Amino acid sequence: MRKLALDDEILLKIDKPARYIGNEVNSVMKNKNEVDIRFAMCFPDVYEIGMSHLGIQILYDMFNRREDVWCERVYSPWVDLDKIMREQQLPLFALESQDSIKDFDFLGITIQYEMCYTNILQVLDLSQIPLFAKERGEEDPIVIGGGPCTYNPEPLADFFDIFYIGEGETVYNELFNAYKENKKNGGSRQTFLEMAAEIDGLYVPTFYDVEYKEDGTILSFTPNNIHAKEKIHKQMVLNISESSYPEKPVVPFIKVTQDRVVLEIMRGCIRGCRFCQAGMIYRPTREKNLEKLKDYAYKMLKNTGHEEISLSSLSSSDYTELEGLVTFLIEEFKGKGINISLPSLRIDAFSLDVMGKVQDIRKSSLTFAPEAGSQRLRDVINKGLTEEIILEGAGQAFEGGWSRVKLYFMLGLPTETEEDMKEIAHLAEKVAKRYYEVPKENRNGKCQIVASTSFFVPKPFTPFQWATMCTREEYIEKAHIVNNEMKAQLNKKSLKYNWHEADVTVLEGVFARGDRKIGKVLLEAYRLGCLYDSWSEYFRNDLWIQAFENTGVNIGFYNLRKRELDEIFPWDFIDIGVTKKFLMREWTRSIEEKVTPNCRMGCSGCGAAIYGGGVCIEGKN
Repeated sequence: MRKLALDDEILLKIDKPARYIGNEVNSVMKNKNEVDIRFAMCFPDVYEIGMSHLGIQILYDMFNRREDVWCERVYSPWVDLDKIMREQQLPLFALESQDSIKDFDFLGITIQYEMCYTNILQVLDLSQIPLFAKERGEEDPIVIGGGPCTYNPEPLADFFDIFYIGEGETVYNELFNAYKENKKNGGSRQTFLEMAAEIDGLYVPTFYDVEYKEDGTILSFTPNNIHAKEKIHKQMVLNISESSYPEKPVVPFIKVTQDRVVLEIMRGCIRGCRFCQAGMIYRPTREKNLEKLKDYAYKMLKNTGHEEISLSSLSSSDYTELEGLVTFLIEEFKGKGINISLPSLRIDAFSLDVMGKVQDIRKSSLTFAPEAGSQRLRDVINKGLTEEIILEGAGQAFEGGWSRVKLYFMLGLPTETEEDMKEIAHLAEKVAKRYYEVPKENRNGKCQIVASTSFFVPKPFTPFQWATMCTREEYIEKAHIVNNEMKAQLNKKSLKYNWHEADVTVLEGVFARGDRKIGKVLLEAYRLGCLYDSWSEYFRNDLWIQAFENTGVNIGFYNLRKRELDEIFPWDFIDIGVTKKFLMREWTRSIEEKVTPNCRMGCSGCGAAIYGGGVCIEGKN
């Protein structure tokens, strides 16, 4: 029987001890003496968030299918346990075996969001692994990072041995085989990293040197090891219908953020929104086979006991077999107490008809994401959504029985004017007005239109990677302009307005486009006590400001200055298929307020066709 890493006395002192004891349904137990590689898979946030992440479930299942690998899980300890572990010098441990992370061969960390960076240092620190890659010895785990934030890994470069650029199903087996071969031959940590550097998609930061110009921008980024490649090509699964996918996902003991079966129906997006990183880095679009999805849906629900299934994609309405899949789910699970969740749908007649069948209309709200209030600004960001379409969808929803609508917008977008900001309130008012055009006897409940604004963050590998950001004060001023305009609307009692935290946005922008110099700010902030920065109750902007001052790093250099088209970016050594030339062209078209058609309407020559897949090989481009 396993011995828990935490004794009963500690478990009684902390909130939700089930976060740390493992042994959940479908978790994998192996004999550690019968495997060659032990891999600790980490999500650097609390258990409830990490257990909701599909990517970890996919890799956990895939790795554990190998007899020679045992993949276990580890999450960031919550603040109560963090304090105890530091006081008692307890090493961080894996859920399955309860063994110390420092005894594993690999520590793999998925990096989903910039504001989790201090939690990455927490995981390393509590694991008693040296924070800096250059200080790790032969007995320390290989620390490897993956996920969307690795498309600019440079702020974290000093802390990782390897970054995996792209989708995880492709070259991990090759990496594991190289590790076993190196171990068999008595090779060192260095020789393994050199072997890893020769595998497509793997980036070893210590094998590269960065030189800077006097103005702080990058002069050169060059390999310093003969095994390191000049360009790192993203890894991508072409046939996602045949790629690894868990039939028996791990079922948490406690309620987590997404307590349901998640069925991934497609990857990529045809839309080309200029602010959206995911829409660029996951190109081209690839769909899963309908019959495969039917099979997975049945098996996953049976093997988990979940009572809800959610369809996962960037834009579910663009899945060509959506009607067939939804019809199957409704018919197959009718009367069996299974709820069907359909996120990322465009609000049209078909979607409303489907949602009316699978949702309790009285309890649910509909979500539109216009992103900008005015048509001019929606054209700038290439949203491909007109006011007519938005109001038509809202009207159909109200006539179908809905009375609550959420509208998502961004403030601080390139070329934004005060009139664009005010148009957010005007569009919300028009949606509310459309509700009151429905005959009173046909309305369902009280009208509530909730407009929410986040603040724009320029991301790598988007046309807006050249854009400047606003200051904290400018963001807040923009939010007040929208708020005041909301109060001036005729139907203001039906309108509600929320906005994101500006301080967090400014930091997110620094990390999104930062270089290696940002690593010392991150380390200083962690030493000052920053942790769980994505949680508003623990975010300490004053400590972050102090960290920038202590290290002499200027926030404005990363967020406020103009970027020239010929500037070398920290992420330019990564090739995602989508070319910099295409992104430049889209940046120019945005300034000209020109719309680029989506991939099914016509190929825009982004470069992703080199991979094949999706519309790029179906002859529809």
